[in-house]
Amino acid sequence: MKKKPISIFSILTTIILLLLTILFIFPFYWIMTGAFKSQPHTIVIPPQWWPTQPTLENFTKLTVQNPAWQWLGNSVFISLATMVLVCSTSSLAGYVLAKKRFYGQRILFSIFIAAMALPKQVVLVPLVRIINFMGIHDTLAAVILPLVGWPFGVFLMKQFSENIPTELLESAKIDGCGEVSTFWNVAFPIVKPGFAALAIFTFINSWNDYFMQLVMLTSRQNLTISLGVATMQAEMATNYGVIMAGAALAAVPIVTVFLVFQKSFTQGITMGAVKG
Repeated sequence: MKKKPISIFSILTTIILLLLTILFIFPFYWIMTGAFKSQPHTIVIPPQWWPTQPTLENFTKLTVQNPAWQWLGNSVFISLATMVLVCSTSSLAGYVLAKKRFYGQRILFSIFIAAMALPKQVVLVPLVRIINFMGIHDTLAAVILPLVGWPFGVFLMKQFSENIPTELLESAKIDGCGEVSTFWNVAFPIVKPGFAALAIFTFINSWNDYFMQLVMLTSRQNLTISLGVATMQAEMATNYGVIMAGAALAAVPIVTVFLVFQKSFTQGITMGAVKG
């Protein structure tokens, strides 16, 4: 069997993709290596591309002079709690909008679609007033609760729920299954790839939601790792090693989550692109 000749176009495409990959990876590489450099080595010219004398001094300063572990714990808790709540509510709402028929169904779904187009800044003032009225400002709940009703999550799970065969749901009802049992035993296994994709989307969105964290959190002990690193940039503007250590600490969990669940993420996106 003859091998297909390699075209110039494929060679150029490969080179361009390789250059773009290096371009996007380089900032992450520079942060990770800079976290293990001493302060003089982070500002030396020409730059030191690899730490010749790696040190943990930056991480020591980061955890001793700042509550970095508490910031990291706050970020993990907020992201995990938001992920669980968003996935639970969105999967149920998407299932109802896709497979149930009731008055105002299309109008309700149109509202969710319209809400996806609204930036957070538009609803910021009423949202802050509601949070203050509830008395939870400067708490982790003030960051978690506004993210629970994520319109994109409802939209995504509705699209996946459209693929559930109506015949299976009717068979479950004939067998005596209730609504909860039907959803859990029949619908959920079918939409599980979308559920996994939504979980990753939600975790990343919550982890990187700097704007909401900045507005809702003020106490130093309640800060997330993103806000903590930003605070250090103001307090330790010349200590680039400590700042890079904080940025590296903030990047590792989110990269780990994506690498661990990459297969489920890819499967969910692929299945969501094909209906039927």
